[in-house]
Amino acid sequence: MNRLAEKIILVTGAGSGMGEATALMAAREGAIVVATDINEEAVRAVVKQILLEGGQAYALHHDVSSRESWQDVTDMIKREFNRLDVLVNNAGVALSTPFLEQDETDWSRIFNINVNSVLLGMQQAIHLMQETGGSIVNIASISAISGMAGAGGYTASKGAIDAVTRAAAVDYGKHNIRVNAVYPGYIETKMSAPSMTAYKDYFEQVIPLGHVGQAEEVAHAVLFLATDEASHISGVGLPVDGGVTAR
Repeated sequence: MNRLAEKIILVTGAGSGMGEATALMAAREGAIVVATDINEEAVRAVVKQILLEGGQAYALHHDVSSRESWQDVTDMIKREFNRLDVLVNNAGVALSTPFLEQDETDWSRIFNINVNSVLLGMQQAIHLMQETGGSIVNIASISAISGMAGAGGYTASKGAIDAVTRAAAVDYGKHNIRVNAVYPGYIETKMSAPSMTAYKDYFEQVIPLGHVGQAEEVAHAVLFLATDEASHISGVGLPVDGGVTAR
């Protein structure tokens, strides 16, 4: 406990799934959590739970594809804390479209939300971290390194996150800013639960550990990279996939 005591951590997409699990776990580790989501009602419910558990948290509406929305969020952080210790770029969308049917509209939407948001978030975070250092954790996917049939745009967006993570780690290591990525595999969340149930037998066959992952297991990896326990780890991608990418 208290591995993140008094750290200011910003978690995007914190209203559900892996973002929710990360926000809750960070608060339990002593962090002051700024939880954001496009769904303000959902993220307020998460923050309410944190407060009920005795933690400290703030809920903010946030469109991660908008530079103005990012500015609003970081203005609040500067006003309240004048620093940011950890950024978790978690918000994203998953659209499955066969490659030959992929149109520019969907492609642009995927990149605006999955990739541009990471760029905008890192730019804002680095400005706040340049004097004090910090940790940035970008949520990518195993599709960044193994590909995913029927999801060319999504796969490309997660590959871009992997690449920009490494580039930022090299550029800003001199400021003691660590930048890493986490690659979730097949993870069960409220949103994915129906498909996880429908394809349970398939997942048990393709995942060496024999079962799908839980959002909390991803959160454990994210928070490890956020803590000082990972003080000499930067520019890496950590799969949380039950061994899928080891094949």
